[in-house]
Amino acid sequence: MQIKAAVATGPGKPFEIRMVELDDPRDDEILVRVVGVGVCHTDIVFQQTGAIAAPAVLGHEGSGIVEKVGAKVTKVSPGDRVAMTFRSCGTCRRCGKGDAAYCETMPLLNYAGMRPDGSKALRCEEVAVGSNFFGQSSFATHALTYERNVVKVPGDLPLELFGPLGCGIQTGAGGVMRSLACEAGSTLLITGGGPVGLSAVMGAKIQGCETIILVEPHASRRALATEFGATHVIDPAAAPDLAAAVRAILPGGVDYAFDTTGVPAVQAAVMNTLGPKGTFGIVGISPPGTPMPGDINTAMTFGHTVKGIIEGDSDPDVFLPELIEHYRRGALPFDRMIQTFPFDQINEAIAAQHHGDCIKVVLLTGA
Repeated sequence: MQIKAAVATGPGKPFEIRMVELDDPRDDEILVRVVGVGVCHTDIVFQQTGAIAAPAVLGHEGSGIVEKVGAKVTKVSPGDRVAMTFRSCGTCRRCGKGDAAYCETMPLLNYAGMRPDGSKALRCEEVAVGSNFFGQSSFATHALTYERNVVKVPGDLPLELFGPLGCGIQTGAGGVMRSLACEAGSTLLITGGGPVGLSAVMGAKIQGCETIILVEPHASRRALATEFGATHVIDPAAAPDLAAAVRAILPGGVDYAFDTTGVPAVQAAVMNTLGPKGTFGIVGISPPGTPMPGDINTAMTFGHTVKGIIEGDSDPDVFLPELIEHYRRGALPFDRMIQTFPFDQINEAIAAQHHGDCIKVVLLTGA
């Protein structure tokens, strides 16, 4: 079928809106009419680095309505409203332990730009187009996805806004609620107040953290963080010594820290904010070759832990319905971070997000 897609055409080049051909769903595939799709930093990293060879269709925070299912699909039916997330196999040892985010075939299923058999689901003028990004490639009016990728969205909720649950929201909230598992009364430092960092603030509030410190240069985001539950906010321009600023609030250091920036200098500074037995979770994408932060002898002396986190350690079938319920009761108002743009304005939307004019972009396809 012919669909409209935003096609990545090479590093440093803008997305191009094109008509492309999408395969019919195979036996294990689900055809979703995309109504909204979030723009995540990971999409931009893959676009700018050409990690999937151009031309390619990215996008991994889609939401929409199921139009057709393959013969082996039983989880959803045509007409179901779904949010799409990352893909996992469901059969490996890690998936069996509920660690879907660490599926043994995660890179193959999510980052290869093709199906595991090497085929691509998209074509443009007879040229194969990179597809299956996070098992969806949802920068388009339609996407092929899989049972492990989809979670139903109740009919009374704004479907077009729920795609970001599949990556950014679950990464931030899950990082605090599942991976770090911050307990009530604990203390937490969050560096970076974008969608992931602000989701972490909301997750920390849900967990009952006593002290929640956010470091963020944009005043509007610091203000929103306070409304979401941050007890303290720090402007890095006014506090160049992060450890001193944090220890002015908590002389003994923080129990947990969570970096969303990926900036090596920030990560190194965070290590100096940890109290004894402190744990530092990292989700920000850093430059290739970046060493682990901190001094090994200091880490050993104080029992520090540094851990990488993917997708908030989420098992989507369990965690996304939990987040939906937190949203419904008003504890996870992630929609307050979202600004919508028409799908055709993807490049303008990305620029606005990059400049800090908005926090989280969702593109409306009109499909």
